[in-house]
Amino acid sequence: MQATTREGRGERRLRASQPHAPELKYRPDIDGLRAVAVLSVLASHLGIERAKGGFVGVDVFFVISGYLISSIILTDIAEGHFSIVAFYERRIRRIFPALFCVLFVSTIFALIYLLPIELVDYSNSMLAATFSCSNFYFWQHSDYFSSPTLNPLLHTWSLAVEEQFYILFPIFLLLVRGFFRRRFKTSISVLWTVSFLLSIVVVHYDRSTAFYMPYTRAWELLTGTLLSLKLFPRMNSAWVRNLATLAGGAMIIYPVLFYTPATPFPGLAALVPCLGSVLIIGPGESGSSLAGAALSWRPIVFVGLISYSLYLWHWPVIVLSWMGLLISPAHLMALGLPKVFTISRLYRMAVVGVSFVLAVLSYKFVEKPFRSGSLRLTGRPLFATAAGVMLLFAAFSLSTRLAGGYEARFSPQAVQLGSYLNRRREVGNPARHGICHILDSDRFENFNQDICLHQEPEKENYLLLGDSHAAYLWPGLSSDLAGANIMQATAMGCKPFIHPVGPGDCTKLMGFIYQSYLPAHPVQGLLLQVRWEQSDLKGLGETADWARERKIPIIIFGPVPEYDSPLPRIEAYAVNSNEPNLLSEHLVPSIAPFDKKLEDLARSTWHVPYVSLYRAICDEKGCIGFADAAHSVPLMFDTDHLSPEGSRMVVQRLIDRGELRLPAER
Repeated sequence: MQATTREGRGERRLRASQPHAPELKYRPDIDGLRAVAVLSVLASHLGIERAKGGFVGVDVFFVISGYLISSIILTDIAEGHFSIVAFYERRIRRIFPALFCVLFVSTIFALIYLLPIELVDYSNSMLAATFSCSNFYFWQHSDYFSSPTLNPLLHTWSLAVEEQFYILFPIFLLLVRGFFRRRFKTSISVLWTVSFLLSIVVVHYDRSTAFYMPYTRAWELLTGTLLSLKLFPRMNSAWVRNLATLAGGAMIIYPVLFYTPATPFPGLAALVPCLGSVLIIGPGESGSSLAGAALSWRPIVFVGLISYSLYLWHWPVIVLSWMGLLISPAHLMALGLPKVFTISRLYRMAVVGVSFVLAVLSYKFVEKPFRSGSLRLTGRPLFATAAGVMLLFAAFSLSTRLAGGYEARFSPQAVQLGSYLNRRREVGNPARHGICHILDSDRFENFNQDICLHQEPEKENYLLLGDSHAAYLWPGLSSDLAGANIMQATAMGCKPFIHPVGPGDCTKLMGFIYQSYLPAHPVQGLLLQVRWEQSDLKGLGETADWARERKIPIIIFGPVPEYDSPLPRIEAYAVNSNEPNLLSEHLVPSIAPFDKKLEDLARSTWHVPYVSLYRAICDEKGCIGFADAAHSVPLMFDTDHLSPEGSRMVVQRLIDRGELRLPAER
């Protein structure tokens, strides 16, 4: 998302001072719409339950950006004084100062706190952000919705998409204007159609590619272009404008409230917030409306004015807080505030507060001075300064990679523990990704039934169902420790219910298991494990009833302990600073009572065996943090997924304590 493309008061004055520069009428309602977009993104990134779809705020920004930028370019071209160099100059002044400021400050924190493996990843992403290709970098390294590790610069993917659009779109317009003058609007409409169709097709086959690639996102910016070309009808009637803007607001609010990370996106789903943006921006060209007046309220407009800086700062603040470096929930607990301030609520308030303070400072002392104030540069000095800063960032990135993340900042044991971060990509594929565990980029058709559902006549055959937590329990269950054949059918974010909940391929996988496989292939039991949530209880109860009616035994595996930061990182910090109690300080307190509640329901209501992974790891003295006696292998590789070694160790403990008995009693 790039929130810099507004023609605010400062930019309006700036353009008016330039020869032949057309003046765009300032639209406070567009700044208000920008505020809605950035607050939606912020709410989504903070994990607010009723705003899981807030990521569509980026799409709203794309439409706004396409509308305003196209209005400027098309006016300049029509009047015969468009200059690509001048256009790029304005983009540099608008985009780079605040971005470089965030990169500089984030890099300081990264150098101080990030472990070597994290610092190398950060430096690579910083290089990509500097040269406007972060979308390609994160396409290869981090899924937006289920990233193994959170990178402070993940959000710069949207800036890269817009910057790539800015580089190519003016050239495209000049070529079309020169060679297809009579087909100008048609050419842009065809380009929009091609990009939109590609988005629909690609999201079906590879969601990550559809999410990050400029050719599947261009239609969203081009939607704003079509609006600037006056291809939508004018709304001269006040009641029509009011009706349209209310509908547009609903089309933005609905995805924020009801889309989830499992929604196939962008594709057709992105059309809803994009058209909603059109229905708010378009009527404003003809006159006022109630929605426009509400969006023009000064506090909302102010948030819109600082939206670019707010977008840039909020994600590094969230990530560094999630790492326990800025605003740790454990630190908030020590404040002893009234119970109305829950830890999650207080944490979110603190993150929002810090983000807003940084955004206001950035807007006042960085954005405005470089755009139209005392620090404003033009021509060669501007390009030379931007190039110099980019080269400095590139040099830092290269030196960090060559130095292996500057390992000397940490002790050898801390470096060793930190190396276990993000081990889900390790060699050997212990969770059988892409084979028996369907990732976001996989399809149900890739599920290998011959391997994953292979039954052994001489053994008891059990089928493990669930999400990635189940997939990482498989290494322990599948070893000879359990004395049974453990089959696997798992998918990312998948709830293993008779009425499945999760992405489309999860639905296909569970539908196949319950409707086709189990009726034809009797098993000795189903092993269910996911990252359990309160909302899962109904589906779990229905599945238990279904299995009992068919005399299929079920064993429910409860949740593992969770931490507010990846366990290898906490252990590395604990070793480096000699703080053995650091693990308990970062333990998420809500898991223990939920484990007890789930066990009571399993035994008393659903009448199925329950295996408490939490109690196998934790007791009144604390939780086990390592999978070996030498304390060299973390039990988990992130906040809540068992490492392969941890999986084997936990299953062995369950067997030794008599808490896991296979075959299950039938």
